[in-house]
Amino acid sequence: MLVSAYLFSLLNGVLPLENQHRLISGYAELDRPDIDAINAIKQKEAELLALIQALETNVDGESARWLAIGKTDIQKGFMSLVRSVAKPTC
Repeated sequence: MLVSAYLFSLLNGVLPLENQHRLISGYAELDRPDIDAINAIKQKEAELLALIQALETNVDGESARWLAIGKTDIQKGFMSLVRSVAKPTC
């Protein structure tokens, strides 16, 4: 999908912009420690979501509902952790 969007832009004479985050309201510059922290958070999130995905194959009914609630809360928690590092303004 990303490649096709890139090819589409090339064919239409529009090249991707460097440093796009600087053009989007609310985005901040991140230094190397911030980038490393966000990458570490995202790695742990991927590990935990893989565990949840494995659990999803063995549950049904009320257990599936609680697993879905837990998954949503965990996703919100990781999003909050990333925002605590990235410090967006909006």
